[in-house]
Amino acid sequence: MALLRSVATVGGYTLLSRVLGFVRDILTAAFLGAGPVADAFFIAQRLPNMFRSLFAEGAFSAAFVPLFAGRIATEGRDSARLFAEDALAVLLAALLLFVLLGEAAMPWFIQIIAPGFAAEPGKYALTVELTRITFPYLLFISLVSLQGGVLNSIERFAATAATSILLNLFLITALALSRLWPQWTAHGQAWGIAAAGFAQFLWLMISCARAGMALRLPWPRLTAEVRRLIRIMLPGVFGAGVTQINLLVSTAIASLLPSGAVSYLYYADRLNQLPLGVVGIAVGTAILPSLSRQIRTDEAGAARHTQNRGIELALLLTLPAAVALAVAARPILAIFERGHFDAAAAAATAPALAAYAAGLPAFVLVKVLVPAFFARHDTATPVKIGILAMGANIALTAGAALLLAAPEAHIGVALATSAAGWVNALTMAAILRRRGHLALDARARRCLPRILLAALGMGAVLLVAERLLAPALEGGAVLRLGALVMLVGIGLAAYGVLALAAGAADWRDVRRRLRRQAA
Repeated sequence: MALLRSVATVGGYTLLSRVLGFVRDILTAAFLGAGPVADAFFIAQRLPNMFRSLFAEGAFSAAFVPLFAGRIATEGRDSARLFAEDALAVLLAALLLFVLLGEAAMPWFIQIIAPGFAAEPGKYALTVELTRITFPYLLFISLVSLQGGVLNSIERFAATAATSILLNLFLITALALSRLWPQWTAHGQAWGIAAAGFAQFLWLMISCARAGMALRLPWPRLTAEVRRLIRIMLPGVFGAGVTQINLLVSTAIASLLPSGAVSYLYYADRLNQLPLGVVGIAVGTAILPSLSRQIRTDEAGAARHTQNRGIELALLLTLPAAVALAVAARPILAIFERGHFDAAAAAATAPALAAYAAGLPAFVLVKVLVPAFFARHDTATPVKIGILAMGANIALTAGAALLLAAPEAHIGVALATSAAGWVNALTMAAILRRRGHLALDARARRCLPRILLAALGMGAVLLVAERLLAPALEGGAVLRLGALVMLVGIGLAAYGVLALAAGAADWRDVRRRLRRQAA
């Protein structure tokens, strides 16, 4: 597998999706702002995504992709396709039951995930109503996860990476239509999420067929391979559950803070997710099938090389993004200032963005390191590490909520999340190193400190540029946008020059590899 090309494919489509998501978030801020309705919608959006991460994209994919890729390598595509069909049938049956139960128990779910909303009956009732609309998204996106695992395992990354584009297009369309019925903006967004899930499922069903992997739907059967999948998956469910409990704790505490705290954290997290999705998820997705095959065929050296290049590429792109988000948080949030999202909301969101940015390299490293466990069918160790990170997050989040005054308490929630991310990443790296599965080679040891140096240098340049552009950054909407584009350009140019000067990246080597892959 050409790692750089695969990462570029996944990252390119993800970047397009994130750009559309950025547009969507600007429109969402303008139409919903950061008040009670926005808080209700963001909880309604978060709940199905939480269970999706718990059961599907997290634990299920982690167990399914190595088994499916290994089966292709040893028994061929036809045998692997039959395994995927059996897994699809069992997954669909389980999800149908779960979604029905979830719809019935929705008021109870909301009391757990957002206990603070109970003090505002109207807000609580709206959250329950919106979440019942969005919850079926879990069913379709989980099936999309299986279809995507099939395509990624045969190195067809483009179709899967493009699915999130559909979600953003549906939500942007719903926002555009809400101009006709502004009182139904939140409901339109909720229905847009549900419809997008069905569209994503149809898109990948067609993509699988075109790739020669059309999946039929047999009667659900707990075959030996499906039972093995479940056995490997269960520890992963608990591992993903640790991460989701972290999110649950953060959300629950935010719901107890003054109205708008949930929204501030949502907007900050969405901006932080841009580099996380483009880099971390792209690299993690690209290396998992390759690692699985290399480990299955006892190519330990090749597996370590793949892991090293993944870490190197991830940090080359992530460290400057983290520094830029932290330094330029306020100018970035300024472009959201329109409609119901005013200057006060932007000012409250900016420090939360900087706090999340502090943990961005850790979040990306976790995405890159986890495949080293999953490719070896080890889903239990990430669970134990996650429990440690969860304990740190709960303690730090609760402490921040108690120590910080109400207007700043949401910043402490974001800082606690970042700290827990570093606990997770560093512990994971230490265990892989102790087992002999992670050893930085000479190239990585040379490049990584220089990447950090170049990123910090870029941050210093951005601080100076931000002061020089301050009048424009505080002007009208068009002037602010132009100044921000200029600030981004200055940052990119500075990082490129500093990275080359410090020897953080050998662009001749990158160009040579790209040419070799294109040949």
